Amino acid sequence: MKAVIMAGGKGTRLSAVLQDIPKPMVNLAGKPLLVHQIENLKENGISDITIVVGHLGHVIQDYFGDGHELGVNITYFVENEPLGTAGALPFMRNQLDEDFILLFGDLFVNINFQRFYRFHERCGADITLYTHPNSHPYDSDIIISDQENRVIDWSYKNSERVQDYKNQVNAGVYVIKPSVLEQIPEGKKTDLEKDIITKMISRKSVYSYACTEYVKDIGTPERLKKVEEDYRKGICEKRNLKNKQKCIFLDRDGTINKHIGFLNSVEQMQLEKNVAEAISKINESEYLAIVVTNQPVIARGECTTEELENINNRMYTLLGNKGAYLDDLYYCPHHPDSGFDGEIKELKFDCNCRKPKTGMIQQAANDHNIDVENSWIIGDTTIDIQTGLNAGLNTALVLTGEAGNDRKYQVNADVCAENLEQCVELIIEKGDQL
Repeated sequence: MKAVIMAGGKGTRLSAVLQDIPKPMVNLAGKPLLVHQIENLKENGISDITIVVGHLGHVIQDYFGDGHELGVNITYFVENEPLGTAGALPFMRNQLDEDFILLFGDLFVNINFQRFYRFHERCGADITLYTHPNSHPYDSDIIISDQENRVIDWSYKNSERVQDYKNQVNAGVYVIKPSVLEQIPEGKKTDLEKDIITKMISRKSVYSYACTEYVKDIGTPERLKKVEEDYRKGICEKRNLKNKQKCIFLDRDGTINKHIGFLNSVEQMQLEKNVAEAISKINESEYLAIVVTNQPVIARGECTTEELENINNRMYTLLGNKGAYLDDLYYCPHHPDSGFDGEIKELKFDCNCRKPKTGMIQQAANDHNIDVENSWIIGDTTIDIQTGLNAGLNTALVLTGEAGNDRKYQVNADVCAENLEQCVELIIEKGDQL
């Protein structure tokens, strides 16, 4: 596997800290950002690296040379004039003779590239985008994908958005087939996303690899400072999926949004107080934030899967507007009891995913390599607490929604708090001691 790093940017927003060095050479925890990228590639067995340089490119070349001191082989392509995010690639056709990794030089990454590459191969994609949720989807490119992870649309950050979207942002890391280079004009400034990828979407060969690992741009002094803080806390390394992940599983109705019974329309989706602040605290910690929710409205015929997706998209948007995001969401559409007008009979059975059964927890644990023993579930019902006990999770009851008054099970939670923010604070700050 080979990699190309686009390292030709000027870094105007970082000018206060760059001091006559190119943006990818900014110091982060004692070494240049590019060193962090190269070390991450190397630990994934990627040692053949081409760096595209432009502004102050000699600084990069002088520092790394041929890469032997880092145990890799580095070659360079020098842009005498800016060629955009893809214009340099056609000049490398002869050396890029296999599917390759492309990443932008202003990113701090700690990625399991082998896992990413295997996903790309399984899909048979021409291009696979690394996508993730972030704390500012309102000013980011949103990727819309189908159930097969195929990209079906692209919402640019500067476009007017009149509908809600899942928080799935383009991260700036790709796996690309060499055949894609034939579509890029040689010697012309070319934008990879606008000029190449979005035009390929209709061919159904562009895929989204949705992941929770650590990928952050350091384009402003504030973002650089935040990445450095996370690095020193060990969060960047812990988020790599080669490692077991800690997770806070969240119920939806009554825990995240206000409980109104069988919620079945977008207009009914309203967040509980301080929920965005609570989930932001999870986002800033080493824990993932994953929703597991029973949605019998599907089996009862009161809501279609498309309507449920729109409801969840409203939740993502409301959270995203306040700087919070969910790493994933699992729902059970089944219901064991029959006799409802308009019910979907094929969904009326005793499944293994409806809480308090643990199917959703098990699926999430498999998908995200979750350390169940050191993870938590927060919910507003005794059903949620029993689910946690059945799955081997630590448990927390929040006194919103039903506030445990369903009394389906005679169980006690490890933590009980007035609201989600208090629950999260107890788990993050004292969780290991409870």
